[in-house]
Amino acid sequence: MRFERAAWWFVAPALSVIAVFFILPVLAALAISLTDFDIYALADVRNLRFAGLGNYVKLLETPLFWHALGNTLYFVLVGVPLSIAASLGAALLLHSRVARFKPFFRTALFAPVVTTLVAVAVIWRYLFNTRYGLLNYALGGIGIHPIDWLGDPRWAMPAIIIFAVWKNFGYNMIILLAGLQSIPEDLYEAARIDGASRWRQFLFVTLPMLSPVLVMVGILTIAGYFQLFAEPYVMTQGTRKVSSGGISGPLPPLPSCSFS
Repeated sequence: MRFERAAWWFVAPALSVIAVFFILPVLAALAISLTDFDIYALADVRNLRFAGLGNYVKLLETPLFWHALGNTLYFVLVGVPLSIAASLGAALLLHSRVARFKPFFRTALFAPVVTTLVAVAVIWRYLFNTRYGLLNYALGGIGIHPIDWLGDPRWAMPAIIIFAVWKNFGYNMIILLAGLQSIPEDLYEAARIDGASRWRQFLFVTLPMLSPVLVMVGILTIAGYFQLFAEPYVMTQGTRKVSSGGISGPLPPLPSCSFS
């Protein structure tokens, strides 16, 4: 009992910080969502009126909400597996014995994570540019007509997913690389003695031993992609157009409801 009390005293500062900066704001936001809170209520709390679930009902009746939710699910369902696959592939390459200059490549692949988002987004906007973008220039070399990557709704989402995966996969790569380095080499040696190929070693040694790390990486990536805002906003400024249909102007931000 004494040890349990001591443990609670040790974690009390961290729990206090979590309560003040996370739990209380969440509860406050939930309470405000049940009212018609506005600037008048901020000036005088007596102007605050209880709305109940009316705000949520109105949200569910708004087509824009369902459109944005669909964009979010599309982005997460496609972007998360691609991000994890890129992270795992890069980690396996850096962990292999044949890889040279490992410190350099670790730094180079992790660099996009710590690079200023606006700077790299501007560069990628030039890469995706319809007239003089490098990507369309390469496609033109093989006879494919230029694609309006950030203006055509059919291609805006894939373009943002590609950019988001490139920008964020390095963080998961470092975590997975640490997980790979923690796997005992004896397991691989035993598998090789039993005649297991590299593919079977990956399936029956690497993946089972790496599964806890993969679960954690998956949770972090899903949470991060559901909250993604800056990448699509900088790339598209929250607007898109339908060139072929003659429709232009502000439309729902791509790709997430959290972008609104």
